[in-house]
Amino acid sequence: MTQFWKKVTSVLSLVLLIVAFGTAGYMIIEGWNLLDSIYMTVTTITTVGFQEVHKLSPRGTVFTIILIVGGVGTALYAFTAGARFILEGEIQQIFGRKKLEKKIKELKDHYIICGYGKMGKIITRELQEEGVRCVIVEKDPSALEEEGLLAVLGDATRDHTLKEAGIERATGLISVLPNDAENLFAVLSARGLNPNILIVARAIDEGSEQKLLRAGASKVVSPYLIGGLRMAHTVLKPTVVDFIEFTTKSGNIGLQMQEVTVQEGSRLIGMSLESCSVGDDMGVIIVAIKQTTGETRFNPTHQSVIKAGDILIVLGEISKLKAFEERAKSQ
Repeated sequence: MTQFWKKVTSVLSLVLLIVAFGTAGYMIIEGWNLLDSIYMTVTTITTVGFQEVHKLSPRGTVFTIILIVGGVGTALYAFTAGARFILEGEIQQIFGRKKLEKKIKELKDHYIICGYGKMGKIITRELQEEGVRCVIVEKDPSALEEEGLLAVLGDATRDHTLKEAGIERATGLISVLPNDAENLFAVLSARGLNPNILIVARAIDEGSEQKLLRAGASKVVSPYLIGGLRMAHTVLKPTVVDFIEFTTKSGNIGLQMQEVTVQEGSRLIGMSLESCSVGDDMGVIIVAIKQTTGETRFNPTHQSVIKAGDILIVLGEISKLKAFEERAKSQ
């Protein structure tokens, strides 16, 4: 918006300057009144040229030639710039940007993705496929050419940029900026602006993980470490890797692994896995239960009791998982 008004102000300033120059010239050289001088100047620089207001003196004729040479070019530039603003959609972009800013201001419990490179695009796509609202923060305008993105153009390490993205109202922030230093500053800024936000940061170099955690990151992910382990396990445990990939692959309708939070008021509360018949009636398998104490019980027995706030790691078909999620919600 500021850039647009700078362009408009510069064009108008040039036009007013040339009009003021011409008006003053005619008043001094020819002794005309203000209205006649302005009229003569405007008709001259716009090349309308109906006729002279009064007969010009030789000095007035020379001044008019100077005004034509300097003023007509300025006027043409102003008209061309105005047409370009409209034809190239700059005005539409300004109003579109304001509409986008309004949408971002109305967001709540969303996720902020800092950095829209290769990883940022994958993360955004996965979140959007799950219906999670997210805002992208990226300082490279060319990376934000896709339509339909809620994005803030700016530096994610700056407080004011994160505020534009709604950091105070966000549920989480994922920082995948190009280097560890930028990720570190983004984490520090985010934690300072919202002490309760979930922050996931990428670590590139060895030793950066602890620094990011000390800076306030909730979780730190090292793509190189994960990639290396994945490749090693592909050789050592190919069937296990294939199974995990199959159950976590986006868009897979055969089998999915999800986490389901048991909400207050759910009819599952107080029931054992056997009594709620998750396997027989619902067709899903509870792989693990993460309790509110932070303890995670893997491969729970049929006698394990479900409590409010438990996070259940569930395996099953998408349709059956959705039915199970409904039962885990408050009634």
